[in-house]
Amino acid sequence: MPAETLPPVICTVDVVLLTLRDDALHVVLHKRDREPFLGALALPGGYVHPQEDQGTEDAAVRVLRDKAGLESPYLEQLATFSGPGRDPRGWSVSVAYCALVPSGLVPVDAPQLRVMPVDRLPALPFDHKSIVDQAVARVRVKSQYSSLPVHLCGERFTLPQLQAVYEAVLGEPVNKVSFRRKMDELGMLEPIAGEQELGRANRPAQLYRVRREFRRTLSLLDRGM
Repeated sequence: MPAETLPPVICTVDVVLLTLRDDALHVVLHKRDREPFLGALALPGGYVHPQEDQGTEDAAVRVLRDKAGLESPYLEQLATFSGPGRDPRGWSVSVAYCALVPSGLVPVDAPQLRVMPVDRLPALPFDHKSIVDQAVARVRVKSQYSSLPVHLCGERFTLPQLQAVYEAVLGEPVNKVSFRRKMDELGMLEPIAGEQELGRANRPAQLYRVRREFRRTLSLLDRGM
């Protein structure tokens, strides 16, 4: 078939926007406003706009802003999904991204958005369930040896609160001594001078924040937590 008669390839981005609710990983879904799958819950996604997007990451940032009303402090390319059967409109390729945000940043009054636990998802259109599964697996593996879960925290937190976030992401308990040693090794936290939060039995707990140089980056060390 001559090149000029070949059907165009559909090029899109999809974003797996993860957050924590009720001590469990949740994903933000968007109610589709057009066919195919009009009205179905799906990942926030959209076409790449060659006139304005310098790359697929620009497209993912735009999709998050337009469909979820936010900008993620952490956005990572996940994988490329392609083939003739994933989209009824034709042969398509989607570059998928993973984003992590604190739950307080997810709009609660947006009627087109739903926040759902990753292990209790409804049927999703296209291959979005596979994309979510791959994103969750990636986040859990990286959380074993990196600062990744800190992007699910608010601006201020105690070490017990941060440990609870790691445990929620990993789905298993984390040894307190090993956890605190790993935080020291990563060197990503700084105490907030003069700020403490009352903990159990009214014991004050030091409040921390992420150092400026770590706020939009992922720091990796050898496994060992």
